[in-house]
Amino acid sequence: MFARHFLSSVFPEIIFRINTSEKVLYLTFDDGPTEITHWVLDELKKHNARATFFCIGDNIEKNSSLYHKIIEQSHSVGNHTMHHLNGWKTGTKKYLDDVAECNSVLNSFQQQTTNNKQQTFLFRPPYGRITPSQYFSVKKNHRIVMWDVLSRDYDKNFSSQKCLERVITKSKPGSVIVFHDSIKAEKNLHYVLPGVLEYFSERNFSFNSLPN
Repeated sequence: MFARHFLSSVFPEIIFRINTSEKVLYLTFDDGPTEITHWVLDELKKHNARATFFCIGDNIEKNSSLYHKIIEQSHSVGNHTMHHLNGWKTGTKKYLDDVAECNSVLNSFQQQTTNNKQQTFLFRPPYGRITPSQYFSVKKNHRIVMWDVLSRDYDKNFSSQKCLERVITKSKPGSVIVFHDSIKAEKNLHYVLPGVLEYFSERNFSFNSLPN
């Protein structure tokens, strides 16, 4: 909590949640696309839910058909670097080159699907770790998105039930919630995502993608 408040005060342009009183949540998925993404898309479709996928460029190239499906189903996409780099452990030039490479992949594949030539502007740093010099460079052409609810679906020490309870108790209107469409998170995600969609749908929440 302190870290989020500190970052938002130092870097006020970072998005942690959307300021709204409407009953809407922003589901986001990191680290895909992978074989898990197909199941995620089917679950979202059951609830007419839109989400945002922060994609790794290397995974887009390996799973291009899944990336096309994300776009075709009207979800939004964002840059999660080309090779899932930890900003705290990566020099600025290497980091920015990796971000630029992912942008090229995102836009290339998006144009193939939609003929949309608009650059992708959403960006989430892997692990939420980015240095000040990286931040000031990236923010020139991107909206940097963090989160206010982390599901911890990737954490082997978190049970599926605990992950679900965490998301339900911490979410509020405008929350940006992080899941992972990755093999590592598969076990928890298969339990948590349907539970979240059902719980909040029953309470008349909608699920929107983040705007570029």
